[in-house]
Amino acid sequence: MKKTMMGCFSEVAQQAMMQPQEALEQVKPKKNKLYIGIPKETSYQENRIALTPLSVALLVNSGHQVVIESNAGAAANFDDIKYSEQGAKIVYDVKEVYEADIIIKIAPPTLEEIELMKHNQILFSALQTATLKKEHLSALMNKKITALAFEYLRDEGNVLSVVRAMSEIVGATSVLIAAEYVSNVFGGKGLMLGGVTGVPPTEIVILGAGTVGEYAARTAIALGAEVKVFDSSLFRLRRLQNNIGSRVFTSVIQPLVLEKAITTCDVVIGAIRAQHGRSPCVVSEETVAKMKPNSVIIDVSIDQGGCFETSEVTNHKNPVFRKYDVIHYCVPNIASRVSRTATYALTNIFTPILIDIGDMGGIMELIWAKAGVRNAVYIYQGAMTNKDLAQRYGFAHKDLNLLVVSKH
Repeated sequence: MKKTMMGCFSEVAQQAMMQPQEALEQVKPKKNKLYIGIPKETSYQENRIALTPLSVALLVNSGHQVVIESNAGAAANFDDIKYSEQGAKIVYDVKEVYEADIIIKIAPPTLEEIELMKHNQILFSALQTATLKKEHLSALMNKKITALAFEYLRDEGNVLSVVRAMSEIVGATSVLIAAEYVSNVFGGKGLMLGGVTGVPPTEIVILGAGTVGEYAARTAIALGAEVKVFDSSLFRLRRLQNNIGSRVFTSVIQPLVLEKAITTCDVVIGAIRAQHGRSPCVVSEETVAKMKPNSVIIDVSIDQGGCFETSEVTNHKNPVFRKYDVIHYCVPNIASRVSRTATYALTNIFTPILIDIGDMGGIMELIWAKAGVRNAVYIYQGAMTNKDLAQRYGFAHKDLNLLVVSKH
């Protein structure tokens, strides 16, 4: 009898202990299993990929499925075998990739790629407003796609995370490119970027004091060059000096001061960005004609039209041309030159977002919870939610906050 009563008490105690855990399980959000597809980039000289093999491993270990088109990571030196070892499914037909629920890629999808997409898919990609066409947006809206643009993603500090990461890479890389072209290897002046004891340092002029300008200045100073930074904003110039931690020559854009600096320097890096539309052209053809022979111009702003009147778009295979005996480097996609580093920077941003979609129970919950991700949505289930794009292309604009509230 005593044993029977003890057994009953034990059973009741176990049930009591179980109740809080069961209650907790009910409170936990439902975890979604994601099906993620990564197609191979078809955009010219786009060498980056959105996820590294280790990021794929993290997603697979979290219960998600990842399908990757064969050789999608080859240009960034990530082989298929590395992805398959971490649990990704490698496919040879791109149609299989577009069977996934979430498509993540670098370049915006072409009309052919949108044709392969299925209804109600989620798309993560760049938007690239400079080359965007209305028919691409219409095609995405017709398929009820929810599309997020990397350029508009913001982190907890309200910083445009992808733009910032790529700008850091481009700023540092632009100085290393300049170092190649001022040397003898590519017919430059035969200078070492920087300086050695007893020899005057090379002079670099940087136009723009944003993130690209800041990281270009950091790298140039580290190499020992003499740096001059020009910008129209005193706030940006002050911020650059504070961030670098050392005093560099800074000036607002005064035509006479700028012309004197450009015509006497060895390298000019143009990194002035426009918030909307074309970047301002601040260096005239006359000024370029007065530059020293074999000087180097690196126009980072070429994707927005360029800062120099003499700039023309080039590519990674034929990156430079000469005009007035000045070497012009005008490649729009400098980050693809260091695609592996750029991929690591991108995967650090994208992987936590994908994990959050799964943990929170879907994209709607993530958009509801995180303003930075909400900012990146330009089409939500076929509705145009970006006001600027709606006005520019003549679409009806729908407020994303109201759409999410009505469906939440």
